[in-house]
Amino acid sequence: MKKPFCLLALILLTFLPLNAQPFMEAERLHKQAPPVPEYMVFAGDTVSFLRQDFHERMDRELISFTYMHTNSTLMLKRSRRYFSRIVPILKKNGIPEDLKYLMAIESNLDPKALSRAGAAGLWQFTKATAHTYGLEVSAEVDERYNIEKETVAACKFLKNALRKYGDWMTVAASYNAGQAGISKRLEDQKQSSALELWLPEETARYMFRLLAVKMFFENPAAFGFQVSEEAYYPPFSPSAEVSVSGPVTSLVDFALSHNTTYAALKEANLWLRDDKLTNKAGKTYTILIP
Repeated sequence: MKKPFCLLALILLTFLPLNAQPFMEAERLHKQAPPVPEYMVFAGDTVSFLRQDFHERMDRELISFTYMHTNSTLMLKRSRRYFSRIVPILKKNGIPEDLKYLMAIESNLDPKALSRAGAAGLWQFTKATAHTYGLEVSAEVDERYNIEKETVAACKFLKNALRKYGDWMTVAASYNAGQAGISKRLEDQKQSSALELWLPEETARYMFRLLAVKMFFENPAAFGFQVSEEAYYPPFSPSAEVSVSGPVTSLVDFALSHNTTYAALKEANLWLRDDKLTNKAGKTYTILIP
């Protein structure tokens, strides 16, 4: 009786798409998610998982990260490139380093990320929020894609929210749902922390997802992921920084004059959204030369 079954299994495996076999292997390696700890410390705040509802909400996010193979692996590989640029800015602005993980769940550490709602960049600012926090968004310049400037803007948002709410989990919820929405729910439900609120599912998960991603980056092996040292993408080091205070009629010619290509220049300066920089206001921009 075993032979027909074995023969059928062999036939099925033969006709599986070639790219299915790595996923089967991944499933074999990822048999279970890491256990939910008793508590976690995030940016100096302690979150306990002894409550059953908190335990289950955290367990869901740990399982999610364990089986989200493509995004999880890419985030690990990108982490050194982008954390090395944003952590010094967080520290300079008095924001705990743990808040770098908020950027990770916002964009999967993809600096080109653009959501269906129009939020852009690593920190996923909408146009309206970008303007509120001093970022330029126009046809030629979109500073939501300028890693340094968007991180400074995120620091302003986070500091403002912390002054208002007093704990980082509520700050995180407000980053996802907006400060107005969280403030209204806190008032209506007579609570002081977003962890105690009845929230839309996305925001309710967001806080625990933030805690899970911290666990993931601190110990990826516990989730079944192994990335060798040489597999991490290296930090970006520009060969030069050029200040521009006037118009640049052709970024193609500008790139060639600095011994690089237009494609490489655009990759290093995603905030340049056109092939020219009119700069009628005479602002000073810093262009990175790869």
